Amino acid sequence: MKLLIAKVDETLYQGEVYSVTLPTAAGEVTILGEHMPLATTLKEGIIRIRKEKDSAFEEFSVTKGVLEVTRDGATVLL
Repeated sequence: MKLLIAKVDETLYQGEVYSVTLPTAAGEVTILGEHMPLATTLKEGIIRIRKEKDSAFEEFSVTKGVLEVTRDGATVLL
C-alpha cells in the first residue's frame, strides 16, 4: 500500500508499506492494503510503519494530525 506522511513544509515518509499503525482519537488502528476508506484525527503518540510483513517497525512521533485512507493508500498530514 502507498503511504505518505507529511507536514506542510516537509515529507517525512513516502513509499510502499505492508502496514501502518496510528494513534487515532478513537484508539490505535492498523491499516493494511485494501483497507476500507477512512478519515479520522490523530492524537499524540507513535506512528509505526512496517515495510514488509515481518520487518522491524520504523517509528515517527506525532502530536496531532489527520489520517485519510483510500483505495490508493493512506495519507497522514501532521
